[in-house]
Amino acid sequence: MNRRTVLVVSWAWVGLPFAYGVYELIQKVSQLFTG
Repeated sequence: MNRRTVLVVSWAWVGLPFAYGVYELIQKVSQLFTG
């Protein structure tokens, strides 16, 4: 693997769970305000 591939894979490894957590947080906050 070249350096760019490692960079993309490492960003995806960190970014995807982070994005999922933000998505879950937004859903919980919207439920909190809508009841």
